[in-house]
Amino acid sequence: MRIGLLGTGPWAQMVHAPALSGHDEVEFTGVWGRRADAAAELADRHGTRAYTDVDALLADVDAVAVALPPDVQAALAARAARAGRHLLLDKPLAATVAHGREVVEAARRAEVASVVFFTTRFQPEADAWIAEQAKKGGWFTARAQWLGSVFTTDSPFGASPWRREKGALWDVGPHALSVLLPVLGDVRRVSAAAHGPGDTAHVVLDHIGGASSTLTLSLTAPPAAAGATVELRGEAGVSTLPDSADGALPAFGRAVDALLEAARTGRSHPCDAAFALRVSEVLAAAESLRGLGGGGVPQLNAPLEEPRCAVGCLRRRGR
Repeated sequence: MRIGLLGTGPWAQMVHAPALSGHDEVEFTGVWGRRADAAAELADRHGTRAYTDVDALLADVDAVAVALPPDVQAALAARAARAGRHLLLDKPLAATVAHGREVVEAARRAEVASVVFFTTRFQPEADAWIAEQAKKGGWFTARAQWLGSVFTTDSPFGASPWRREKGALWDVGPHALSVLLPVLGDVRRVSAAAHGPGDTAHVVLDHIGGASSTLTLSLTAPPAAAGATVELRGEAGVSTLPDSADGALPAFGRAVDALLEAARTGRSHPCDAAFALRVSEVLAAAESLRGLGGGGVPQLNAPLEEPRCAVGCLRRRGR
């Protein structure tokens, strides 16, 4: 598969480009970025070509990997799908639900494969744990804490405008939901959402399986308090998401493998654009409720139908 990279920022440099250049089953065809000099530098580092015209890159590839802010990603992903290119995207899918739907619809119409890089879902220990807990069922409640220190350290992501605007809810919230939804089922409603210190968000979810979950999300945690925890409690007792032995780079390589498989077989991956859209709908509902100051409970859409369904349709497919 010939694959091009859209984006030249820290995430592209740390994860996307090294994974693509080191993958045995893809040809890292080139790099396009909003800054031509950065694209040239990154391309030179990995022995590939820099493109100044995104459509020229799309003409030369079978798929694109996108490492761009969500508002930029959504427009280019829809454009790439309409050109018949498979999509390896990052979370969140888009900055708005409407733009996310455009990506899903473009991919559906073009019949291209899509995989969204929810990091935890591509780590073997976590993926196996999620599958095991979903099979057990009988969960009563869950607690997810995803605490980052992006805004309290010299992180290269701290100056990101979209993170400054959207905060932890949209940055680490997708990670928490990517773990909870396959285990507890789709979200029926956001029961409560509130502000905490800095950009911290507290969210309570009601799941269609009968369980409830609480999320605490932050990018302003003290460095000593940073980390991710997911704990389930139910008929089987207590179970906690295991730590991963490796980081984002090998996980992204597995996401590339997933895209290759989806493109080859025509079977959608559990973390496709439709699943990412459902995650965005939950985030948008929580964001709306926080904006109301607790004055109301927005109802989410009914369980989604094909092709926009997420957890429900995956279960119907026997996954």
